[in-house]
Amino acid sequence: MARPRRIVLVRHGESTGNIDDSVYEREPDHALPLTERGRQQAEETGKELRDLFGHERVSVYVSPYRRTHETLRAFHLDPDLIRIREEPRLREQDWGNWQDRDDVRLQKAYRDAYGHFFYRFAQGESGADVYDRVGNFLESLFRSFEAPDHPPNVLLVTHGLAMRLFCMRWFHWSVAEFESLSNPGNAEVRMLVLGGDGKYTLDRPFERWREPEPYGITGWSG
Repeated sequence: MARPRRIVLVRHGESTGNIDDSVYEREPDHALPLTERGRQQAEETGKELRDLFGHERVSVYVSPYRRTHETLRAFHLDPDLIRIREEPRLREQDWGNWQDRDDVRLQKAYRDAYGHFFYRFAQGESGADVYDRVGNFLESLFRSFEAPDHPPNVLLVTHGLAMRLFCMRWFHWSVAEFESLSNPGNAEVRMLVLGGDGKYTLDRPFERWREPEPYGITGWSG
């Protein structure tokens, strides 16, 4: 199995929805573009990625949203070294279709009280739903490693929640641990690095806004 040396996760740059949540009433979430600041953020991240990858090949998976595609284009990666696949399972959490700003704000307050992992938006998804489809994608990703010529790098251009849930699934974090973590900032990177022991480690943690509050003990003992 040709496991990649690096699995790089990047959140999209700042979008119009990040600075004005009323835009969801006029435009579909999947169609929202980057702001000028978001393009600059993506270009800066692109410089870091080009230095990181050098002349190595990269297998790229991108969420089907406009803002993630625009983020990927702003990276200016060498087209001769990348293979790009649009991956719907890496899309943003569905919050419903046309969104009423006041209703979504109310539902977000309910979500904060109920729990980000379990609360399901009306006509949308819960964090647990996103976890399931991200986990399904991860199984497909594992199967791709069976190719003897698999690139040494994987790049996922996606959304903040999907990044946290990908790492939760990969590292077997508990729901309580997930609930304690914040999304990365726009165009921020997290990287899983393959070590000499054959295990992957996260290059830097997600910021934690509170201590985990588990219901019980998980993992191995003894």
